[in-house]
Amino acid sequence: MNFPPPGRFPPLILDDVRGAQKMLSGVSRVTPLEGSRHLSALVGAPVQFKCENLQRTGSFKLRGAYVRISGLTPVERAAGVVAASAGNHAQGVALASALLGVRSTVFMPVGAPLPKIAATREYGARVRLHGHVVDETLAAAQEYAQETGAVFIHPFDHPDIIAGQGTVGLEILEQCPEVRTIVVGIGGGGLAAGIAVAVKAVRPDVRIVGVQAAGAACYPPSLAAGHPVSIGSLQTMADGIKVGRPGDVPFGLVQELVDEVRTVSEDELSSALLLCLERAKMVVEPAGASPVAALLSDPKSFRGPVVALLSGGNVDPLLMQRILTHGMSAAGRYLSLRLRLTDRPGALATMLGVLTVADANVLDVSHVRTDPRLGLTEAEVELHLETKGPEHCEEVAAALRGAGYLVMG
Repeated sequence: MNFPPPGRFPPLILDDVRGAQKMLSGVSRVTPLEGSRHLSALVGAPVQFKCENLQRTGSFKLRGAYVRISGLTPVERAAGVVAASAGNHAQGVALASALLGVRSTVFMPVGAPLPKIAATREYGARVRLHGHVVDETLAAAQEYAQETGAVFIHPFDHPDIIAGQGTVGLEILEQCPEVRTIVVGIGGGGLAAGIAVAVKAVRPDVRIVGVQAAGAACYPPSLAAGHPVSIGSLQTMADGIKVGRPGDVPFGLVQELVDEVRTVSEDELSSALLLCLERAKMVVEPAGASPVAALLSDPKSFRGPVVALLSGGNVDPLLMQRILTHGMSAAGRYLSLRLRLTDRPGALATMLGVLTVADANVLDVSHVRTDPRLGLTEAEVELHLETKGPEHCEEVAAALRGAGYLVMG
């Protein structure tokens, strides 16, 4: 598929997505649907995960990148391609280029996770680290394209990219023909737009719900304004959907075809990631878990059968550790407390005995006796406990208060 320069693209139609599907045959995987009994019980209807976290390179990004690079002319291929990404798009472009015999250069932020940098190099791309935020990295990649003639491969703002991502929607219809709602994370909008083009052309009755992180939600104000709007501060752990402005091409499609865009909090994202790991045995990055977060936040508002798209699984192990801790805390599985007790021999052991009776597992104890805020006969203890949920947290705190301790939260 060869399209005119940006701003003069023809409308994207179902045949474009079907053409992309033929092009991707034998290249991308037809990823499975996996049922979730837990979410099905909450929603009151079947819920299934579309597992793009099991796709080659760990996300859906290979689909669009391969279709886009396949559409280049021989002259453009000879000049090579360049992209900017913190992870998933980088790996998709690197592998697609290697499969097509095209030289690729990928600009990544200086602070990009080392596993993502290593994977991008292993797929065959030359990696350049530049800038500390994606906007700086993007500018460097575009400057490189102008200087060298390399073709810039945008992560979402091109019809070929959108058509490639839309093949996910065709697979969902084939695997779950009775689907009534599809829930998908939105960053720049390429994935949601592609799925909407494919699905609405075949099943206009299917409801498509987009999900953004509340701290990086550029679509709600853009949809309200009727055109793409840039937002300033972007604060979210979900770097895969951390985009400050919708793409011009996907925005029009999302505006026309996506039924609703919701936002989810950081606590909801953490809880969703924890659920994917514990209940579904799925390693999913925060952006990939955003549809699950939406289902957890308001399960009764979705008509079933529901397909929730797990769009990627490329999460840095260090970030995963922090997110899981955050998620367990949000789910009431961790409890942090400070309390005062009398500074005498055996006082700490007595307090720990109360926790033993309350069945709370002590992870860490900090015992302070010399702080100027304390009286001569006082000590302060900071506790980090493993608990069984919100009700158990309340029971533990009540047990400590009942034993005479001043609990300060």
